[in-house]
Amino acid sequence: MQRTLVIMVKEPRPGRVKTRLGRDIGMVGAAWWFRHQTRALIRRLRDPRWQIVLAVAPDREGLTSRIWPADLPRAAQGRGDLGDRMGRMLRGMPPGPVCLIGADIPGITRGHIAWAFSELGQAEFVFGPAPDGGYWLVGAQRYRALPTSLFRDVRWSTETALADTLASVPGCRVALLDHLRDVDTVADLKP
Repeated sequence: MQRTLVIMVKEPRPGRVKTRLGRDIGMVGAAWWFRHQTRALIRRLRDPRWQIVLAVAPDREGLTSRIWPADLPRAAQGRGDLGDRMGRMLRGMPPGPVCLIGADIPGITRGHIAWAFSELGQAEFVFGPAPDGGYWLVGAQRYRALPTSLFRDVRWSTETALADTLASVPGCRVALLDHLRDVDTVADLKP
């Protein structure tokens, strides 16, 4: 069964990506950082054990962008909040386990992704917690339909995002990975 790694990416345009970081270092600098971080992340995570799919935004621009590697399949994120878009990606991929990550996690390695897919052998969901209360990875086993409650009532970009998401999948077997940080502000860039 195919394993799919979905990487959520946005076109790196100043003022449209990493705006909290942009308030610290300037919108051009934030867009430059995101573009180079994303390219390095994609290179680092390529592996024959899984297929990478880029979930792009904005939809039309992302599907035709020359910024991202041309050999990787792309899917439009579509409308809605983060939960709507992530749910659409988890449900819309080919059969088999799916892991989904953001592109702003400098510490992620192939080992983390392999571990996540390994956990999906027993767990129905896997999460990579972030120190800010959110998460850098969500994975789903997908041997049956995902719960319709998944991502319902999640307060995004708050310290309760992971707890809210866990509450949206009651009774499901869940595994947790290592804490990794995403980059939202200049303080997150420091090792």
